[in-house]
Amino acid sequence: MSVVGAVDCGTNSIRLLVAESGPDGRLVDLHREMRVVRLGYGVDATGMFAPESIERTRVALSDYVDTMEALGVEKVRMVATSATRDAANRDEFFAMTADLLGCVVTGAIAEVITGDEEARLSFRGAVGELDSAAGPFVVTDLGGGSTEVVLGDTGGVRAAYSADIGCVRLTERALPSDPPTPGELAEATEFARARLAEAFAVVPVEEARTWVGVAGTMTTLAAIGAGLPDYDSEKIHLSTISLPELDRVCRNLIGMTRADRAALGPMHPGRVDVIGGGSLVTLELARVLSERAGITELVVSEHDILDGIAMGILD
Repeated sequence: MSVVGAVDCGTNSIRLLVAESGPDGRLVDLHREMRVVRLGYGVDATGMFAPESIERTRVALSDYVDTMEALGVEKVRMVATSATRDAANRDEFFAMTADLLGCVVTGAIAEVITGDEEARLSFRGAVGELDSAAGPFVVTDLGGGSTEVVLGDTGGVRAAYSADIGCVRLTERALPSDPPTPGELAEATEFARARLAEAFAVVPVEEARTWVGVAGTMTTLAAIGAGLPDYDSEKIHLSTISLPELDRVCRNLIGMTRADRAALGPMHPGRVDVIGGGSLVTLELARVLSERAGITELVVSEHDILDGIAMGILD
């Protein structure tokens, strides 16, 4: 039975999943980990990775390589998403990842994937455990630099779009104050609305029956809404939050100072400064899905692009 390693390197975080296929064909987690390295810090403005961002990513990936070697990983795939698509000096990043991944599997490299493939991998990971009767599903993967909107069912994807809007990109572009000013919030909301409108023009979300949200913004919002004292992935996975409660949580976070956000038990320190931007994007997603599809709640999944990558390797 093959042990596989999946690495997802996004704008805000780098994540690892080591898994194998169980008797029923589903993934069995051996190790799952996330670190905030902010690889994409400043890329929206400069078009370049900062040296310190590459170094933070190198340190985390080096530890991930040690973990994969210890767990006997036989196949590995690392994908890089929004920030790496935008960075002019990505060759420096890829030289570093090739050196490290080659320690696990000879010739292993990281690869930039398109927004469309990112969307499809996220969808596959997110709906793998859901009842097909709840479909069609609209899956939203709200990352640091992009947000994927995907419609489909357990048979596959019908339509997908990767919008250039995420919690880091929006925060860096429009939300510098702590807390944000009314003018900044108005500008950020308009920017998010315009970018997501591109996705909603392509993806017929009115066909969806269930909204599934993945990635750190969505899971953190659900944890806060549930009143958890600390982040608990087992309690969050496949939990639901009503849209009125989601609206309340998002608006509270948007209006908080960073110090107030940091004091919340489920809040990861690496999300403190960008969760307001993520909340604004979430509000716009919720507004459109409520109006067009009659969606009344959000289902939050801990399984996402990492799981899609691992499934693809095992295929």
